[in-house]
Amino acid sequence: MVRRGVPDGGEEQVAALYWEAFGRKLAPALGPPEKGRAFIAAHLDHGRGIVALVDGRVVGVAGYRLGGRALTGGGARDVLSAYGVLRGLPRLAVLALFERAPATGELVMDGIAVDAAYRGRGIGGLLLAETAALAADHGCRRVRLDVIDTNPRARALYERHGFTHHRTERTPYLRDLMGFGAVTTMHRRITPADTTGERKAR
Repeated sequence: MVRRGVPDGGEEQVAALYWEAFGRKLAPALGPPEKGRAFIAAHLDHGRGIVALVDGRVVGVAGYRLGGRALTGGGARDVLSAYGVLRGLPRLAVLALFERAPATGELVMDGIAVDAAYRGRGIGGLLLAETAALAADHGCRRVRLDVIDTNPRARALYERHGFTHHRTERTPYLRDLMGFGAVTTMHRRITPADTTGERKAR
């Protein structure tokens, strides 16, 4: 079942999926892994995630930013409290690189992650479809996301589900730090065919 909202008790599962998918990018800001996963789990906004459940366990998640809130939270005070002032200040500078405020009428996806054991079953597509339905319910005109140049599989998934290239920004200064050298922004227009409703995962 694909449903809206992270269920109580699913925080650590969501954090583990996010770290598996985005750990290389997140490590400079939130590493080491065990501390990063704990930070993500502790500061999740339950109402800004769409999850895929199998037997009650979270096996896929799509996070999004809308109305000033995002799935992955935690402000400057939280970072400094968790990592200390000396180590926390540089981490805040890295986290600032991830900020992507939605434009009017836009939902921004923070990321999508599926458990390796459940890939190839259409769960990613269901999460994207539910995200589009949610965007339609909120009156959004489009969904926006970013994909890095080292993740062609994710870009292919987005293209299959209606996302198109908008622009590519070269980021060679991030290659050594985070492992990627370009970020492509993609858009998907919301259409009347995007309807609400939870979806069944195979």
